[in-house]
Amino acid sequence: MVEKDLIINNRQIKYQGLFKYSELFDVINDALIDKGYTRNEKRFEETINEEGKMLYLELRPTKIKTKYMTLKIKIKVNLLNITEKVQNINNHKDLYQNGSILIAFDSWLISDMGERWEMKPFYYFMKGLISKWFYPIDTISNFRNEILGDTAHIYGSIKGLLAKYRKKDSTYVKEEEVVQQIKKEIDEMLHDSKVEDINADDS
Repeated sequence: MVEKDLIINNRQIKYQGLFKYSELFDVINDALIDKGYTRNEKRFEETINEEGKMLYLELRPTKIKTKYMTLKIKIKVNLLNITEKVQNINNHKDLYQNGSILIAFDSWLISDMGERWEMKPFYYFMKGLISKWFYPIDTISNFRNEILGDTAHIYGSIKGLLAKYRKKDSTYVKEEEVVQQIKKEIDEMLHDSKVEDINADDS
């Protein structure tokens, strides 16, 4: 029996302004490779209307840890009302995309312990006892911390890229402030997930 444990639920990145398609997707792919994930493209849609181009990409990268445990991150990328714009920076003209970006993350632990214990009632009962008293301490908590860290790495890589684009806007803030903001958001992501886990244990 496959069990799914939602670790991060709909953590979002929102951005409005200049960016480049190629750089955005390169950063996502590189971050996935850095953390050992296999990139799985679930869905891709592209439409054009009067306000610009709309693009939707859904990735479901996975990392197999054991025969019975897989880490999965669902990444939904929405690009809205995208137009192209030539920007002159330091006397160098370059083509950028301009519009809204919404990226959402869901992260899961996928276990198939039922197969491991062959679904026999006695063994399944014993598996439950072991999972409750022993397995989480040494293994499940490690997997959980790993997927939290992996998601934070991908999230931070994207935020770092988007912060660089802010330098090209008149509303740009100091780089130190951007770095601190990214660190704060990652810390909040990790903290919120731990709180949700504690609440689930108490319920």
